[in-house]
Amino acid sequence: MNHTLNTTPKKRFSFGLEPPLGWTAILAFVLFTAVCIFSGATAILRNGYIAVSFAVGLFLYLRYPILYIGFTWWLWFVTPFITRIVDLRSGFDPSRFMLVSQFLVTLLTLHTLLIYLPKSLRQGGLPFVMAFLGVFYGALIGLIKTSPMIVARGVFAWLTPVTFAFFLFIKWREYPQYRQVLQRTFIWGVLVMGAYGVWQFIVAPEWDVFWLVETELKSMGNPEPLGLRVWSTMASPAPFSAVMMAGLLLLLTHAHYLNIPATAVGYLSFLLTSVRTLWGAWLIGLVTLFGSLKAQSQMRLIVVIVLMMLCIVPLTTIEPFSETITQRFETFGELEKDDSAQVRQKIYEEGLNKALTNGFGNGVGNTFTLNEQGILEPIVIDSGFLDCFFTLGWFGAVFYLGGMLLLVYQVFQFTECRFDSFMAASRGIGIAMISTLAGNSGMLEVAGMVLWGFLAMALAGHNYHVHEQNSFNNYQLRVRDEEFEVRS
Repeated sequence: MNHTLNTTPKKRFSFGLEPPLGWTAILAFVLFTAVCIFSGATAILRNGYIAVSFAVGLFLYLRYPILYIGFTWWLWFVTPFITRIVDLRSGFDPSRFMLVSQFLVTLLTLHTLLIYLPKSLRQGGLPFVMAFLGVFYGALIGLIKTSPMIVARGVFAWLTPVTFAFFLFIKWREYPQYRQVLQRTFIWGVLVMGAYGVWQFIVAPEWDVFWLVETELKSMGNPEPLGLRVWSTMASPAPFSAVMMAGLLLLLTHAHYLNIPATAVGYLSFLLTSVRTLWGAWLIGLVTLFGSLKAQSQMRLIVVIVLMMLCIVPLTTIEPFSETITQRFETFGELEKDDSAQVRQKIYEEGLNKALTNGFGNGVGNTFTLNEQGILEPIVIDSGFLDCFFTLGWFGAVFYLGGMLLLVYQVFQFTECRFDSFMAASRGIGIAMISTLAGNSGMLEVAGMVLWGFLAMALAGHNYHVHEQNSFNNYQLRVRDEEFEVRS
């Protein structure tokens, strides 16, 4: 079988007007959102956005799963931005209820998980089974120790990445089409979110300033031009950085006419987030990606990196960007004086013993508390590993982290990454995200979608290539048998 880098799928998925019903549903949702915003009917949008997005997501999930994947990711990309506009026009909503839309649409994949979970073990699905059991245990403990509403919020954060990743994995026969939709989704996502992130830093749009003032989040910078830590269309700098890190690594492995502008605004906005943990994760992902490829592909990657640096370095050395980026890089050498590093160290010192000695765990949802107004507020646990033990206890954490580590072990056994650069990038992205767990809860919500989702794609790619190789071998055997019969 002749394997080449990024082998062309047998069925190419078009991003034109096919399938028309699927695109009609998506465009109807976009039109509904735009009309509500520009007509001033944002009060209607606050609830209507949830209902319409779920209806469109359900339709795409049942009829057009490839479009569903792209639609789901774009909900994660832009829903926080839409929410901030609604807050500016209709008053600040501290519950952030509109954000439930992206969780509901993603959790449609729970249907696939419940149907195929037992059968998936033969195809390498044990990591997802273990992770699901860990979250299920944590949910049961949460129901015992806190209210159902708080548990539901926690289950959304923990379960959505696992169910979505399982959906990508179990549909491995459609791997080429899923690979294509993810590549294009993230290329466009890097371009759009990166460009808005740069504009956000320079201009500080009124809806972003309003939201920052109302939430009183001091860690996200000053609500003024050139004073923000960029979070673009998403909810905060950390999840935005996680998505951008994944997209920027994918850009290194996929030729596209948007690569140059996406690279320029993508890396600039990524640096303006000032999220050092994800900067380091990007480097880890790059090293993993480079080591996964064969020599010829490594040389191509080096050329791409050099061209990328020629685009990025000049932009980071001009004002108003250079001062912000340089100051943040200088903190790497002065971590003992850095406030965020000291806070994180204190969290470890105070939380490590509590997390590791809490055998049963506090349960899913107990990292949230209800304030006097009845609004859910998170309890800060600035470490994914501590969060697992604190929330799931030893029993749940062993299953959840065990499933994650087993998945990592599996993807490092695959040799197909040598010729499939998307698989190599997926493996690199997954490892990069796991490296962030020491500094934040990168296995939850959209960051968890990146971690679990791309590791699942690496596993799906392996299953697909093995099946193709076996089919090719069987075809050769049939040809030999037929030739032998003819000669006989």
